[in-house]
Amino acid sequence: MTLYLDVSAGVNVVAGLGRYSRSLTRALLPLLDEPPTLFYNRINDRSQPIAGLEHCPEKTVKLGYKPWRMAAWMGQLLHVPFNRLVPNAALFHAHEHLLIPLRGVPTVLTVHDLIYKIFPQHHKRLNHIYLNYAMPLFVKRADHIITISEASKRDLINFYGTPSEKITVIYEAADTDFQPPDPDHIEAVRQQYNLPQQFLLVVGTIEPRKNYSRLAQALMVLRQKHPDLKLVVVGSRGWLTEEFFQTIADSGATEHIIFPGFVPDIHLPSVYAAATILVMASVYEGFGLPVLEAMACGTPVVSSNASSLPELGGDVARYFDPHNLDEMVAALDEVLSDETLQHQMQKDGPPHAAQFSWDRAARETLAVYSSLSSVNTGK
Repeated sequence: MTLYLDVSAGVNVVAGLGRYSRSLTRALLPLLDEPPTLFYNRINDRSQPIAGLEHCPEKTVKLGYKPWRMAAWMGQLLHVPFNRLVPNAALFHAHEHLLIPLRGVPTVLTVHDLIYKIFPQHHKRLNHIYLNYAMPLFVKRADHIITISEASKRDLINFYGTPSEKITVIYEAADTDFQPPDPDHIEAVRQQYNLPQQFLLVVGTIEPRKNYSRLAQALMVLRQKHPDLKLVVVGSRGWLTEEFFQTIADSGATEHIIFPGFVPDIHLPSVYAAATILVMASVYEGFGLPVLEAMACGTPVVSSNASSLPELGGDVARYFDPHNLDEMVAALDEVLSDETLQHQMQKDGPPHAAQFSWDRAARETLAVYSSLSSVNTGK
């Protein structure tokens, strides 16, 4: 019998859900007697093999992104099992928000967030419609749900009435590559990406819930006291970005905000370490991995107090109400103006981030599997 992991996000998405899928799968491998079978939707010119998992067997389908989503939803609606796609399955774990219908096979679904329910205005219309109708069915049909924060667990209970005992919270973690880099490497990366000496850093797709428009306003207020301060935005353009770029233009912040483009993982720890502060300004995050990545690299974190973020930052980060510009400015100014505080946050960050690990996440995930099936772990 075989453990199947749906790693469609891992092969098709660079950040976010993709990082979760790749990191968890790699961490599970040493704990399993036999490698899992990687199941995914192969998309032309998009799917990329996951490094370190080349020896794992694969079972794939080959449909476009939207047709595959519709097929899974229709299969669930009509009770049409997809068992032929996963022969001899002992358990099936879907790493993203899509669960194929299976008969007689225990299923686990990771639910990262319910942003589409909380902020429907921040989603593309068709994507919102799909998730609004399909996700309740996926959540109901899964034998067990893994969420990545207590905040997401509360949302599942509040919106879908999911029984608490059906949900297990298993935190993500920063990869082990995220640690304080060598000063020479930090300087080399600073030169490569033309990073200023003093800057606020945000890491994440540009979209409304990231609250970058208000952060751009905060930057211009802070520059009155910290005239050399810049903002560096590492992240691709997502959706509904017009307000952000209009705010930049209207506030005169254009020359003070830097967009370095794509930054590969090998350089990202040094970008974090070069930053004065990592800012997490979001109005909602299912998890908020940059908080832990930055702390692991010894970078002070100033964060929104919304949703899951205080779960991650603990008492090491400083917080603000993401809807309150004055609070945002005050929290950032507190750290910018106090070098002693900065040094203490730099010191406290790595041991705090180390409390979250992918090995721990993998072991807790295996405990969920074992409660549902006889998946062989043995290690």
